[in-house]
Amino acid sequence: MNLQRSYLSDFVSLLFPELCAACRESLLANEHLICTACIYNLPYTNFHLQADNIVARQFWGKIPLEAAYALFYFNKGGKIQNLMHQFKYKGVKQIGNLLGSLAGEQLVKNDIFSNVDFIIPVPLHKKRLQQRGYNQSACFAEGLAEKLNALAEIDNLVRSKATETQTHKSRFERFENMLEVFSVKAPGKLINKHVLLVDDVVTTGSTLEACGACLLKIPGLKLSIATIAYAE
Repeated sequence: MNLQRSYLSDFVSLLFPELCAACRESLLANEHLICTACIYNLPYTNFHLQADNIVARQFWGKIPLEAAYALFYFNKGGKIQNLMHQFKYKGVKQIGNLLGSLAGEQLVKNDIFSNVDFIIPVPLHKKRLQQRGYNQSACFAEGLAEKLNALAEIDNLVRSKATETQTHKSRFERFENMLEVFSVKAPGKLINKHVLLVDDVVTTGSTLEACGACLLKIPGLKLSIATIAYAE
């Protein structure tokens, strides 16, 4: 029976091959979601080795951070854009867990990130969450939490109201658009804790800045930031 299932599985794979979410080439039998070649050759930033990396510099003079990081560089039309499209819009939420694990393998080697207590995703408004079915940043947080031996606090930071699209706004307009959007349901849990705030892609950083400003109202809280990708 197991042999028959194996033959059937091979036959189905031949007719409908599973494609790499990054390069869209067929995956081999032992590959899952992202092919081995892409895993090794994606545009990693290595920001976990650079305390003053470009993501960290975006927040200098705005909110105090312990550290900041992005796993990949995001280039329009590149493999990371393919990955993010499959992840955010095609329902392949397992990509987030995998990328969280990849990021966690880097960050666990960094003394600052390895001491994180809680990992909190940038929240979606409930209407957007209902439309998509999941928060992509929460999937990333769960993959990170396992590698960093930290707790993923998925529902503590909430988005209390929807905002206008950010696409054509300046950095200040984006930040202004985010004021009073976020709140913390159980701030007591985070007193004197090191929190890692995570998102999918960082561009201007205005959403992360607004979330961070909200979290930093909690006494003794230390804040770091991690994202899947950095878009220049």
